[in-house]
Amino acid sequence: MANTLDDVVSGALRVLDAYGLEFCSMRRVAGELGVQPSALYHHVPDKQTLLALMADRIVANVEVGDDPAKAAHALREALLSTRDGADVVATASAFRLGDSRIETELAALTSPDVARTLLLYVFGHTQATQMHRQAAQIGILAEDPDLDASFARGLDLILR
Repeated sequence: MANTLDDVVSGALRVLDAYGLEFCSMRRVAGELGVQPSALYHHVPDKQTLLALMADRIVANVEVGDDPAKAAHALREALLSTRDGADVVATASAFRLGDSRIETELAALTSPDVARTLLLYVFGHTQATQMHRQAAQIGILAEDPDLDASFARGLDLILR
């Protein structure tokens, strides 16, 4: 049976979880799906488009609601749920790839400047958290029990 776009994005996310963003290549995604790399281009024109679709999937269930702090925590949890999730979503956001729903909804709650600052803070802190956790898993660094609390403190400073 032929793969769908949903299959391609799911396969890419499996590769991301297994190997990280650095090694998430079109060739590796094709291997995960049991197809030649050229078959992927039937669904996506390039890796950047696939990255945007992956980012959209990672944050698909994040609800902004009416509380920017809760939205920031929900976004952080979504990013942490996928290996290198913060890198994927931050990259897509920086290049304005994919869905900007979260930024638009946060801007409506706060302001465009606060929304952008909030997103950049969430991306940066979460990237650092993911790198620290990966380093701790392989024994390079000790676990840092303060990462969640430091995120909350920074968030409070931004939203005052």
